[in-house]
Amino acid sequence: MAEVAHTDVSVQRQPDGTFKVDVSTGRTQTSHVVTVPTGAPAQLGADQVTPEDLVRVSFAFLLEREPATSILRRFSLTQIADYFPDYPQEIRHRLGGAD
Repeated sequence: MAEVAHTDVSVQRQPDGTFKVDVSTGRTQTSHVVTVPTGAPAQLGADQVTPEDLVRVSFAFLLEREPATSILRRFSLTQIADYFPDYPQEIRHRLGGAD
């Protein structure tokens, strides 16, 4: 039986308002810069959580669908729905909001 590598996701707010996300899975490490546009948390039903938590939950969503090496190195949270149309509904559900 193959061993599944543990994934660590670190989210840090940067002085310019973006978020640096480091993902470590086994021997693979990637870094990403994520923008959270004004109004995006409310649109996702996530205005009750910190932007850091929203980014962290969004990365969990992405990592369930693709390896960290396939995730864009720089993107806005609003772009995720371009690739995964179920993203807004799934994030609302994960954060306990209405569908």
